[in-house]
Formats: sequence, C-alpha cells, structure tokens
Amino acid sequence: MALKTLTIIDYGMGNLHSVSKALAKLNAENASQYNIVVTSDPAVISSAAKVVLPGVGAFGDCMANLNSYGLVDTIKEVAGRGTPFLGICLGLQLLFDGSEEDPGVPGLGILSGMVRKIIAPALKIPHMGWNSLVFKTPSPLFTGLPANPYVYFVHSYHAVPEKQEVVTAVTEYGGAITAAVGCGNVQAVQFHPEKSSAAGLAILTNFLKCV
Repeated sequence: MALKTLTIIDYGMGNLHSVSKALAKLNAENASQYNIVVTSDPAVISSAAKVVLPGVGAFGDCMANLNSYGLVDTIKEVAGRGTPFLGICLGLQLLFDGSEEDPGVPGLGILSGMVRKIIAPALKIPHMGWNSLVFKTPSPLFTGLPANPYVYFVHSYHAVPEKQEVVTAVTEYGGAITAAVGCGNVQAVQFHPEKSSAAGLAILTNFLKCV
C-alpha cells in the first residue's frame, strides 16, 4: 500500500532539518505510516495527508517568503479543508492576523487575534529555555502527556487570540503566555517540540498518530 505524504513546508526560513529529522525517526518507529517530504511545491502541499509549518526568524520576513513562494493560499486551503496541520514556533504566530513585530504585515488569518510582545520587565527577552506547560483546553497533541511537562522555548512574542478557547496550553513568564493553540485540524505550539526531549517527541508522535 502506498504511503501517505506528510509535508514540511519549506519557504526558505525555518528549523527544517531538526523538525524533519525528528519526524522521520518517529515515523520509522511507528511503522512508517508516512512519506515525509520537505517541499515548497504548492501542489505537493495541497495533496498531502498532513502538513507541518515550522518557522524561525521575523514575522514579516516569513510572510514575505510565503507570499513569494506562492504558498499563502495553499496553506489557507489545506487548513480550511480539514487537513491535519501543525504549526511550530513562528509557524504558530503566522496563523494569526498580524504581529507587533512587523505592524501592517498581514498574517495568514486562519485564527483570529494578534501576536504581541512578551511583557516581562523582570525577565530576559527573548524567553529562552525550559518552561512547564499548563493545559487549558483539550488538544490531541497532548494525549497521554503528564501534567505540566517541560518544553523548550525561544521567542520574544506570543499569540493573543480573540477567542481564549483556542488556547490549549500556556506557560508562565512574567504572567501567562500562550504556549499552544488549536482549533479542529489546526494545532500549533510556540515551543520547539523537536528540541523538547521526551515530551516534545510525544507531541510529534501524537501528531503522526492522533491528529
């Protein structure tokens, strides 16, 4: 039987190697359910069984690259039709309407809300290091995880959704900040699961098996 395709979107920015390596390892451990492909081809992304949007860097630069690669409409299409979709780090932020990092640059608008600068006067920005998650609403990504798992963050901004029910997890850093969001087939995490030891690998496994 032919393998289903899981695409990792390549738009010239992102932690593609570490994400693809982690997913490939977990995929092999789970009987190779997917053919994992790193691609910028809209047709391949559109026809995929599952899609991952990683991201590092500045919000405006990433949106410019997505536009130049002709991927904005493709991403909206696959998310809108119910394809299981995972955003990672900046890939979470890009799902929203815009960001204070680059005012006036529209995001993907798949989820309503804005990305705001972390306000934590007594703490270093960017927020970098290990912090525990507090689960807020159910997410298939967190199936089987223990309470308050530690995961690895590197960011200066966080999403502030219009509807708080899409927030699936928060972490404390000068106050509660968004750590994960989800709405049906679209799930996203602000932290780096591929760098988050056993908890992160469990989250990626859940995306492969449960989402």
